[in-house]
Amino acid sequence: MKKTIAALSVHIVVVIVLICCVGLLGGTSGGEGQEKFTGELERNVTLRILENDTAIKQGYLKELLDAFNEQYAQYGIRAVDANMDQYTDLANDGPYGYGPDVLYQANDALMKYVDNKHIMPLPVEQLDCYNSVDEQSWQAYTRQVDDQSYVFGVPVNIQGPLLYYRKDLLPDNWQQSWDDDGDGVCDIVQYWTDMYRYSKQLQQGNLLTDSGAKRFGYMRSFMEPYFSVGYLYSYGGYTFGDNNTNPRDIGHSKGDSAKGAWVMRQLASVMDKRCIDDTVTVTAYSALASGEYFATVTTPDVYTTFVTEMKNAGYSDEFIEENLVTADMPKLPVSGDLEDESQGFVESRMMGGIQGYAISSYTKYPNAALAFVDFATSYRLIMRRNQLLGIVPARTDVAAEVGGLSEIICNNLSQGNIVVMPSISEVAQIWTPLQTFFQDLAKDPFRPDDSMDFKYDTLDKIQQRLKEVDEQIYSAIFTLA
Repeated sequence: MKKTIAALSVHIVVVIVLICCVGLLGGTSGGEGQEKFTGELERNVTLRILENDTAIKQGYLKELLDAFNEQYAQYGIRAVDANMDQYTDLANDGPYGYGPDVLYQANDALMKYVDNKHIMPLPVEQLDCYNSVDEQSWQAYTRQVDDQSYVFGVPVNIQGPLLYYRKDLLPDNWQQSWDDDGDGVCDIVQYWTDMYRYSKQLQQGNLLTDSGAKRFGYMRSFMEPYFSVGYLYSYGGYTFGDNNTNPRDIGHSKGDSAKGAWVMRQLASVMDKRCIDDTVTVTAYSALASGEYFATVTTPDVYTTFVTEMKNAGYSDEFIEENLVTADMPKLPVSGDLEDESQGFVESRMMGGIQGYAISSYTKYPNAALAFVDFATSYRLIMRRNQLLGIVPARTDVAAEVGGLSEIICNNLSQGNIVVMPSISEVAQIWTPLQTFFQDLAKDPFRPDDSMDFKYDTLDKIQQRLKEVDEQIYSAIFTLA
């Protein structure tokens, strides 16, 4: 039996940074570079800002740059699009003067630059957003150096997987047949067991869209570890020990994590072979818009991309607002078997990240760069970023104002249901072994079609393979290196 699921004012500050930073950011060797923040704004300079592609495409970066340039015109400070790939390599570009002054990326991408001092520790206590961002978000950008803590980035938004689905494609009788817990929300989007059952019905029914494409229920590529490793977390697995800081303790095979992999294998069985590679990732926006896919999982900041595709498909704003729905991740069965609800359910724990700003150690204008970061993380600009991009703000005051899923995801972060990806450089070694396994796992239900035997048809076989994955990661970090 299922249990019911419980469900400022604008203040833009011109940054004046004290010469001597104390407390959290005090010290010398680990804080090397802080002496550049003198509080004296450089005059008549141009800052190069690296933002992500979605912010550029949806027009947010232009609005941000225009607003900042107007505010700081009196100082001759101008910010421009760095016009670089969003995944530019600061370690290679920065020393030669090609890198940006300010860069926006996820915590794992930014924090890899700490080891060789490519980004600077920041006097974050001086920023307007400091007291409005919770400790978990700051922790993603904090590093211990010589027994002191330094912060190298400023959180902007929380990334964590969300379920996207088409409400109009729910079964007509869902209130009678798909709401066992009686909470007025369809069980299909609340429990993976029901999502699996509905997807299986669609698969067996060979239903077609208006354009003649086969209809599917849940569709998601399993080749991306970021979206897949959470199934292991949900049953006791983890990436690194000691809250993702100890790379000698690798735990994807720990606990009952094999159950999570078994869930993934079952979900793959109600998709098609596109779940093995990145085809689903590329087509998800248009396929959801056409009704080919009922649901998928991705991050909050691409909501507007789904909206655009649905508009291109001819749907009105009113229809989209009513029927394009984002929801928290469904619950998982304790048993790990999507056909067995008898033991109850557990919350999904998924990998997430904290995207934010960092300042290059190679910038010639550190004070102007810090002023930009302060401006870009102000209440007004984070609220605007939410409006245009659908982000989940790291600022808790904006999240509370927005409410809904933003508040839910903030709570998931604080409760540990979003596990922030490691902020240590060793995380780079986890992706390839995990991706190789997840793709092989997703391929398993289709092996008989290719006259091949199953490889992962028991939990013991999955458990053994997970141990091998952990051993490969360990070797990549400590042996091969």
